[in-house]
Amino acid sequence: MILEHKMSQTVFVAGVGVISGIGNNTAKCLSALENSRAGIDKIRYLDTVHKDTFPVAEVKLSNDELAALSDFAPGISRTAMLSLIAAREALHSAKIENFSSWRTGFISANTVGGMDKTEDFFTQFMANPKAGRLRNVVNHECGKITELVADQLGIKNYVSTISTACSSSANAIMYGARLIKNNILDVVIAGGTDALTRFTLNGFNTLMILDSEYCQPFDANRRGLNLGEGAGYVTLVSERVAASLKTSPYCALSGYCNANDAYHQTASSPDGTGSYMAMQGALKMSSLNPGDIGYINLHGTGTQNNDNSEGTAIKRLFEPHYPKMSSTKSFTGHTLGASAGIEAVFSALSVQQGLIYPNLRFKTRIEDLPFAPETSFTRQPELKHVLSNSFGFGGNCSSLIFSKLQD
Repeated sequence: MILEHKMSQTVFVAGVGVISGIGNNTAKCLSALENSRAGIDKIRYLDTVHKDTFPVAEVKLSNDELAALSDFAPGISRTAMLSLIAAREALHSAKIENFSSWRTGFISANTVGGMDKTEDFFTQFMANPKAGRLRNVVNHECGKITELVADQLGIKNYVSTISTACSSSANAIMYGARLIKNNILDVVIAGGTDALTRFTLNGFNTLMILDSEYCQPFDANRRGLNLGEGAGYVTLVSERVAASLKTSPYCALSGYCNANDAYHQTASSPDGTGSYMAMQGALKMSSLNPGDIGYINLHGTGTQNNDNSEGTAIKRLFEPHYPKMSSTKSFTGHTLGASAGIEAVFSALSVQQGLIYPNLRFKTRIEDLPFAPETSFTRQPELKHVLSNSFGFGGNCSSLIFSKLQD
């Protein structure tokens, strides 16, 4: 027997949730963006020899405080606690009646899993082979973090984990949208989470791309990136679920694309090939022209290579008319696997409310680029389409387009 179904033509963003260095929920993050309050500061919670060397954007809560906020036990990974806080907010803000009656999924990204707890175990174990709590290593792998959170949310129909470096959350959102479009699921909470770990900080330090000062994305005098942590999720719903809601969705996810130029393990191609293909593909899917995009939430890490590569791709695609753009990593730091999820929330709010976020600490335009990021928070009621870029290691590049709903 062949079962026929009508493919859902539109995927809506019905809910959002975020926790980051600038706030413990969506409202607080939005307030920080509006008032130019960065979350970057001296390391307070991560136990590292670099605490006085590299500023980071930590979530301003201890593990005990996160446990109280998330309802997880204090011994659970910080990655999982951040995830549950943001995912639960995304679900609750969607206000879906009879949630359990819909086919639901949780697609979550991360890159460190429970490594924060694993590091605690090995510190103790190396000092004394009889020491170290084995419970600290049982949730080490990335997928376990997703499963822990899915159980707390009561989602059992479909659970999956994506780990593609800095584009992870964007790919999770794309995957969730595809599951809805193909009538496999009705509701998907999609995005990602990552906590800071010593392994991550040491690894980026080895690559020599960390900034010992506050980062300056897309500035000619940029020195590198600041790491951050957090989680961001959007609740994606089908047309049928959207029609059942008592409140309007935030926006539509109108286009998305993943591309890979396979240029280098940790560097983007100088000509921005992967970045260009991702943005071009997202535009094609949404049936939009470059001139339709009103704002770009830049990948904008603040490294020489990434900003040049992304800027070159934007110049190639949008010349001679450039949309407004900025990097919110100047607020949150680079949250790795969580970054595209956090920035998806910011982008959904941007197109829903007509918001343009500032690129903090920008002073000097990059000589080879004929555009510069925005430096102040503004409101643009006419904003209709927002492009969000997330470009990861290995050339894995993803772009999402969020579109305003028709009145």
